[in-house]
Amino acid sequence: MNIIIRTDSSVNIGTGHVMRCLTLADELKKNEANVEFICRELEGNIIDIIEGKGFVVNKLPKPEHDVNELTGYAKWLGTKWEIDAEETKKILKSKSNIDLLIIDHYAIDRKWESRLRSYTKRIMVIDDLANREHDTDILLDQNYVENMETRYDRLVPPICKKLLGPQYVLLRPEFYQARANLRERDGTVRRILIFFGGSDPTNETAKAIRAVAKLNCTDLEVDVVVGASNPHKEEIKKLCFNYSYNYLHQVNNMAELMAKADLAIGAGGATTWERCFLGLPSICIIVADNQEEIIKALDHKEAIINMGRKEQSDSNKLYNALQELINDKEKLIRMSFNSFDIMRGNSPNLINKIINTQKDKQL
Repeated sequence: MNIIIRTDSSVNIGTGHVMRCLTLADELKKNEANVEFICRELEGNIIDIIEGKGFVVNKLPKPEHDVNELTGYAKWLGTKWEIDAEETKKILKSKSNIDLLIIDHYAIDRKWESRLRSYTKRIMVIDDLANREHDTDILLDQNYVENMETRYDRLVPPICKKLLGPQYVLLRPEFYQARANLRERDGTVRRILIFFGGSDPTNETAKAIRAVAKLNCTDLEVDVVVGASNPHKEEIKKLCFNYSYNYLHQVNNMAELMAKADLAIGAGGATTWERCFLGLPSICIIVADNQEEIIKALDHKEAIINMGRKEQSDSNKLYNALQELINDKEKLIRMSFNSFDIMRGNSPNLINKIINTQKDKQL
């Protein structure tokens, strides 16, 4: 099976789209699929990480066009969608017998997909927004929202197979291993994990470090993880040194760190589901528009604490939330239970379902 994945990473996009596509690619490769990526060389990209995992990356050129006329997510392509579609088409034409084109990109919609339709047998879209139409055979949206069963009804073709909800979250094998060996969470906070994704352009990490430091708990272990595209590495490293916190860069053992932690502080992106899967209570800051609906739903479920948008949250507000939560063991235990409940039904069999959908055109 020949599979192409079109996705991007950058300072603005972050690394979550690429990382979840890598999880999918790794499992597809284990099932003897030939997987390649198409990525644009945007500022802060992690193409080297994809290549380091052994995958071919067909690189689209750095942006040379003025995209100031574009608004919202359209800017994330680094060029007009028509140009991106034509550049992608040239790559697909150079390949033979593409069985599946997987797209994980907020700037791509039905118009782009339709132009590529004749160059692949099937199309799969990974989306979170439900804000635009898609020309796709398979749709994967892993998010927990109130109307998740119906919100794509008018956005995808009637024949599209929809894989919806946290049961379809793409998790690396290490998370299933960590879950199998997970200790009981008793509501005591001995270790805190701070991680705001691969880029964190507004430096929410430093905000969280200062909030934890105000607790003045000398026996508290703190792990601070920064991603490859984080532009504030040096400042964060100095803060960690000053407070004797563990500074960790682009780790490959996130499941282990989450399993060890008793509480996490982070953004509302892809790692939200990893934390939930391991029952890790979390304090979340909304750092992007697409996270707001999800974080509010999880807060309503009492699986996380919603601190609101990054502009509304400072170190003092975060400190107050930390102090209140650390002293409420029952709430922490309840948050852990509710996190497990949200992820009920998630299993490694997701990849096989996608493969079977491709082979048999049915689940």
